[in-house]
Amino acid sequence: MGPLNFFAQVRVFIITGKGGVGKTTVSGVLANLAAREGLRALVVELGTPGVRRQPEVAHLARLFGHELGLDYEQVPLRSGPGDGGVEARALRPDTVLVEYLHLHGMRRLSRRLVTTGAIDVVATAVPGMPDILVLGKVKQMERAAAVGSPGAADVIVLDAPAAGHAVRFLQSPYGLLEAAAGGPVRQQAEEVVQMLSEPTRCQVLLVTTPEDTPVSETIETAAVLEDRTGVKLCGVLVNARFPVLSLPAGMTVAELSALAEVAGARLSPGEQDSLVNAASVRLQRQSSQAAQLARLATELPLPQLELPFCFSAELGLEQLEALTDALGESVEQWVPVGS
Repeated sequence: MGPLNFFAQVRVFIITGKGGVGKTTVSGVLANLAAREGLRALVVELGTPGVRRQPEVAHLARLFGHELGLDYEQVPLRSGPGDGGVEARALRPDTVLVEYLHLHGMRRLSRRLVTTGAIDVVATAVPGMPDILVLGKVKQMERAAAVGSPGAADVIVLDAPAAGHAVRFLQSPYGLLEAAAGGPVRQQAEEVVQMLSEPTRCQVLLVTTPEDTPVSETIETAAVLEDRTGVKLCGVLVNARFPVLSLPAGMTVAELSALAEVAGARLSPGEQDSLVNAASVRLQRQSSQAAQLARLATELPLPQLELPFCFSAELGLEQLEALTDALGESVEQWVPVGS
């Protein structure tokens, strides 16, 4: 499947996984691939109420070579061919609430809430309200994309909370449906639930690394998401897989010396010992990762995408391009569920 067909499946990709598996990086790479295809991609980060320009959401900007924080207004990160490009924004419940009040003719009330500092309290007082405010805004952007509104994104990538919190995040609209008998809150919840339950509008892409604990949590999260939220799982992206090297098992110093001599390298005895140990560790890691991928395929029969491990202390434009190349190749092998 080509990238354009891949992105034609759905308008909103919800990215989640165990903390530390690279959700934000994956969100940026996915958006960059869409931009390469001439699509307008928007990455949505989740912000904390009352905190502006949070350091944690700046990672996405640095991936695209920018040193800036993300706020409510959309920020262009990269242009692509045609109308393609990547923009990003951070959605906080308090700022979404202010916009909602403005749109519904309550500008004076919103100003009073902001000036008194009560906006954070109102936006977070009701359980599930912060989530429905953010998801409601995502729904609004998705509707704009569906009707082709000027400047609307073709692809929306939501960098959702880590796996455990993501379940609660996506369950919130259902809880508000039970709690609210009527009014704008219930209407918003109904519309968000409708978006979440329609696979052509919204799907979840789970992110994991090929290690025991992340794979186990991914399998558990997938089952809970299917049972409790009604969101379709489009697949699993395995991040940070080591490139497979053809190394002989149990390599000896003599064998290494022979290989080094063929390559025209001269190694000291200490270097030889270090490389033999490194080769042994690498083989063990490769074997362990392969076993986890096999377990993942058996226990969670979803299509898999892969991104390689980046041997770099920091990620920037060079790494973004390399990862986007790898994702494009992986997408070419993608077979959707049910095909």
